[in-house]
Amino acid sequence: MTTAAAPKKLYLFRLSTTAIPLPGGQTLEMSSGSYLVETADNKHILIDSGMAPDAPLSPAPPSTNEKNVLEHLAELNVRPRDIDILVCTHFDVDHAGYHDAFTNAEFIVQREHYALARNGHPRFAAARPHWDYHALRYRLVDGDTELLPGITLFETSGHAPGHQSVLVRLPQAGPILLAIDAAVLQRTFTVERKAWPTDDNEQQLRASTRKLLDLVEREQIKLVVFGHDGHQWKSLKKSPEFYD
Repeated sequence: MTTAAAPKKLYLFRLSTTAIPLPGGQTLEMSSGSYLVETADNKHILIDSGMAPDAPLSPAPPSTNEKNVLEHLAELNVRPRDIDILVCTHFDVDHAGYHDAFTNAEFIVQREHYALARNGHPRFAAARPHWDYHALRYRLVDGDTELLPGITLFETSGHAPGHQSVLVRLPQAGPILLAIDAAVLQRTFTVERKAWPTDDNEQQLRASTRKLLDLVEREQIKLVVFGHDGHQWKSLKKSPEFYD
């Protein structure tokens, strides 16, 4: 990767971890995150912005490791105005809650997803004051898109129409796939999976899973970061550490 615009570092921001009780006394650890790419020419690309501070969460399981995206960025001496691009994987309230803080950024979203949300789909209403803030500038893309050399967006509908996952190619670590909510847990990364109540379309979900599994094989991807896998997050490098 020789181009000056290529990714240089990838930071994983763990925003919170929640223990969800399961039958039989077991618990499922669910983490939420956002991601920062720093390029060789010192551009900053944020992927998602986390849970809205005014999100209607009642009742909600108690969370730990609470630190919002602005606090994570501040630890790296990155200000909101330093974010050049914000990739919107989808507008769920736990992914688009701080979009309005980044008025200097260009926002990238799938056209299908943006149209559905703007037309008033109730699923995306909770975060609408944040993703539909008047000062935000959107660029709409259609399907798989090379955002920059080394960063590719993959349309992965199923969890939500027009959801997108992100492949980041790094000079040392190689390609890292951010599956986001196309595969929220490592154990769901199989074409035999069933849709969860929060998923939109099981057939599309399975097709997107197969697409990402094929991508992993084709690109020889050694690390897939799953959207909410609290168990996996324990083994990942978390900001201020980074992948390079």
